This record gives sequence, structure tokens and C-alpha cells, in this order.
Amino acid sequence: MSRQESAETMALQALTWLAGHEELLPVFMGSSGLSPEDLAARAAEPEFLGSVLDFLLMDDAWIIAFCDANSLRYDAPMLARAALPGGESLHWT
Repeated sequence: MSRQESAETMALQALTWLAGHEELLPVFMGSSGLSPEDLAARAAEPEFLGSVLDFLLMDDAWIIAFCDANSLRYDAPMLARAALPGGESLHWT
């Protein structure tokens, strides 16, 4: 499995985790501007999966809860995000 495929799998896990949290899913939906139909239609797109991880990475408590629920290291979502489109590190020097 490639690095991007592994990252996509983790992002799908994150999306599933978000969907299981009634208080957090509406926050994600509101911030993304997607309807439930859009969410279902775009769930396999690498760019969209990157946005799922971007959202998760906004709050340390969400990262900890997601990683604990999936037996992952706490840096795993950040590393996965780097492997998806738009996740490259920017260096301004």
C-alpha cells in the first residue's frame, strides 16, 4: 500500500469517527459547507480527505480522541495529511 493510500485510509477512518460524533459532525459540515449528499459523493476524493484531516488537526482534543479510538500515534494524522494533496510543507525562506 502506498503512502497516499495509507493516508486516504486514515482519513476515511477520521471521517467515520467524525460521523459517529453527533456534536462534532455538524461543526465539520458547517465548516466545509457540504451537504450530506456532497459528503457521500466526495468521500473518496484525496483532496476532500485532506480537508477531513485538516479539520481534525484543528483541535488537540479531537486528535487525541481519534487516535485513542483507533490505536494510533498522536502524530499519525499529521503525517497522513502530509501525504495527501495540499499537505506539503511550505518553506518561506
